[in-house]
Amino acid sequence: MYEVSQYVSGSWQPGASGRRLTVLSPVDDSPVTEVAISSEDDVAAAVATARAASLEWAATAPAARAAALHAAADAVAAAADELAEIMTAEMGKPVGGARESIMAGVGTLRQYAELGPTHRGRTLAGDSAAIDLMAYEPRGVVAVITPWNDPVAVSCGLLGAALATGNVVIYKPSERTPATGWRLAQLLAEHFPAGVFSLLNGDGPVGAALAASAVDVVAQVGSTATGRSIAAACARTGAKALLENGGSDPVIVDAGVDPAWAASQVALGAFVNSGQICVAVERVYVHRDVAGAFLEALENEAEQWESRIGPMVDRRMRDAVDEQVQQAVKEGARVLRGGTAPAGPGAFYPPTVLADCTHDMAVVREETFGPVAAVVTVDSFSSALSLAADSPYGLAASVLTTSMSNAQLAWRRLPAGTVKVNNVFGGAPGGAAHPRRGSGQGFGYGPELLDEMTAMKAVHIEAPPQGW
Repeated sequence: MYEVSQYVSGSWQPGASGRRLTVLSPVDDSPVTEVAISSEDDVAAAVATARAASLEWAATAPAARAAALHAAADAVAAAADELAEIMTAEMGKPVGGARESIMAGVGTLRQYAELGPTHRGRTLAGDSAAIDLMAYEPRGVVAVITPWNDPVAVSCGLLGAALATGNVVIYKPSERTPATGWRLAQLLAEHFPAGVFSLLNGDGPVGAALAASAVDVVAQVGSTATGRSIAAACARTGAKALLENGGSDPVIVDAGVDPAWAASQVALGAFVNSGQICVAVERVYVHRDVAGAFLEALENEAEQWESRIGPMVDRRMRDAVDEQVQQAVKEGARVLRGGTAPAGPGAFYPPTVLADCTHDMAVVREETFGPVAAVVTVDSFSSALSLAADSPYGLAASVLTTSMSNAQLAWRRLPAGTVKVNNVFGGAPGGAAHPRRGSGQGFGYGPELLDEMTAMKAVHIEAPPQGW
């Protein structure tokens, strides 16, 4: 079992709250991780230490900061197999997929190591006897609060962008994957001066205390409810809130597409990582012309995915997904595959296909975050587009179509930060987007994340009057 400690003021130590947290295996319910939770005094000490280190780190040459990030990326890459085993033990993702996501995190660290030194401001055309500068500066102390579903890759993005731009960071990983965050922190911390990187451990109250503390940025990836609490805390302190939160991402399956291909795309989007991805496919609007063949193909895809996915992160999340499925069935949905939590230990839930869903069902309207594809049959592309746009969320959306006109309509009209046409997980490296509505605020990826982690200062310089 992993024994997890916090990292504050340049030393590893147990949290001082007196509370302890145990993570159970999602496979067999055995204990995996034990952690002493950080106290409010630990939070205050981490913030004070970070604040004291912030000026020196901000003054460090960008190339030196980049070198530290590259060294950290090397360390994470060398430990990828070990990290993958810890991640699998804590949240159930098959170890091969866990390693892939860790290496994606390594790539993100390297990306920000390269982009950081090139992040510059601009000059303005003003008076010929003066110069005007728009200069970027670090914001200061950045609190990074990360989720359990992709704990290394998401953390590397936020931590890398913050550190590359001269900020100091206080890192709080999810209470569901504390050993994964702890081991990542061990690999990173040794490459930065004391105080530049800190680790706190714990649950919601620790994150709330950190968000309400005297930090300059709170960067959080997680639930919408938590994001709104953080936004409220930042409104009181004046800190910047950078949030990527929940979603109920739609996919439109247009008339004219190959039903088998569309089903394979939907299955990938709905079932990979047991549906526990921020941009997972959760609701499907399929044109009536292809609905029959599509549903048959999707049922077959779900059967193939049964041997390819691991358990959900814990029973609480599994039971919440099952509750949505059972409620949908009571309201008229039809289970084509899955739909029942298996008996026995662990938090397994089968790939599930629901037909005859309606747009007002909770399994369609709300975030499910499990391996469930809820299918609504529609009579036209315009109807699908209207229903897909009608959501309290706005993270991502996908469209499967042979019509360039419909593709254009979709990406222009869907109120989501990311719209993907004919590939549910497509996208070039470095892409960035603004989540909408209940899905968050600010850029969470790409070069634009460097802008979020910095503040722009306007500087006007004139020559002194003649004779001085």
